Amino acid sequence: MRPPTRIPAHSRNPYEELAQLSDPEPDFSVYDPLDPLELGLTPDPDDDDWTPPNHRGRSRLSALPAVVKLAAAVLICTVCLLLADRLAQSYAQSKAADKLQKSLGLATRPEVDIHGFPFLTQLIDERIDQVDVTVPDVSADRVSLAEVRATAKDIRIVGDAPTSIKGAVIGELDGEVLLSFDDLNRELGASQLRFTGSGADGVRVNGELDVAGQDLRVRAHARIQRDNERALTTTLDGMQLDIPGVATYRPGKDPVHSGLRLHREAAERISREAARVKGLLAVPAVVDRLGVSKEQVRRALRSEEELHRLTNAPKFIERLMKVNLVDVVLDHPQLLRKAGIDPGLVEALLALKPPELSERLSLSFELPDSLKELRLQNITVERDGIKARVRGSGLRVGQGASSGS
Repeated sequence: MRPPTRIPAHSRNPYEELAQLSDPEPDFSVYDPLDPLELGLTPDPDDDDWTPPNHRGRSRLSALPAVVKLAAAVLICTVCLLLADRLAQSYAQSKAADKLQKSLGLATRPEVDIHGFPFLTQLIDERIDQVDVTVPDVSADRVSLAEVRATAKDIRIVGDAPTSIKGAVIGELDGEVLLSFDDLNRELGASQLRFTGSGADGVRVNGELDVAGQDLRVRAHARIQRDNERALTTTLDGMQLDIPGVATYRPGKDPVHSGLRLHREAAERISREAARVKGLLAVPAVVDRLGVSKEQVRRALRSEEELHRLTNAPKFIERLMKVNLVDVVLDHPQLLRKAGIDPGLVEALLALKPPELSERLSLSFELPDSLKELRLQNITVERDGIKARVRGSGLRVGQGASSGS
């Protein structure tokens, strides 16, 4: 071995000496990146190569089980079908209301509520289980029905459902009609009348009635009854028309209660005035009903003292109030004037026969001709008006329904 060359001391580099004292340079040719600490670790042969992390995260939907995904899909489809069914039902209700209004000639658009679920299957089958109909105003003869409520069942659709529906045939209909007292008061308001219930089949009538240019107070009792299963009629009882402060007129042939009779204030006024009393005593028909003898009348007509004694008798006023003046009106019009009664008014009252009075105060109504299949049942008088049950079958609505196809 060759001995190291000695370098003269004066030519040595001090930095080279320091470099010889430092650790040797690592040998990168044998560097293992999987074991940088040289701990002798070796990678697992089954491990995959490293991949960078996904900072966006995994989809939550992809993490759900397949069964959950299927259930969610079914739920969404069900909701869509429900929504489509409800929309179709709402559209059908609107179209049915228009059809009813046009077919039945109604002034007001009815409210239609279709029952049954699902609706689309009923429509395809051309059979509707049940429909509720409310009509707020139906013209019925002289008055209007305030409300008609009905439930129709087993409705057969006429036409090609769901694209071309022409009408329907109602298998069974059951409902009720209301003749409101408020509507009666308004519709017959020209007579200034008020109607109120007075029992299961009775109505009280109160108000004013114009006769010969004078407003007379009118009172009556109307009894409600059914006529031919399609109409409601009234029979008036106990009618009376009052000439305020003068007399009361009750039409009819009852000798006890009908006729024209003085009010107490009028009878008292006549009894205090000699001229008026003498005018009454001069009529034989009046004397007979007063129950006064002819001798008493003769003395009363000749003597003021006898006249005063007669008119101050305890029962004279009551007897005078019971005298029916109707049969003396035409023969002795001056007698009415002396009693403070207008003969023209009395003549107008007598000309107003009970049938005419009944017509002016009539509560009657009849179901429209467009509802010929309906019948009225169970008519009752309640607090808010007159109610009647209405039933029918085979009611046809819309075009093409009349053919029964």
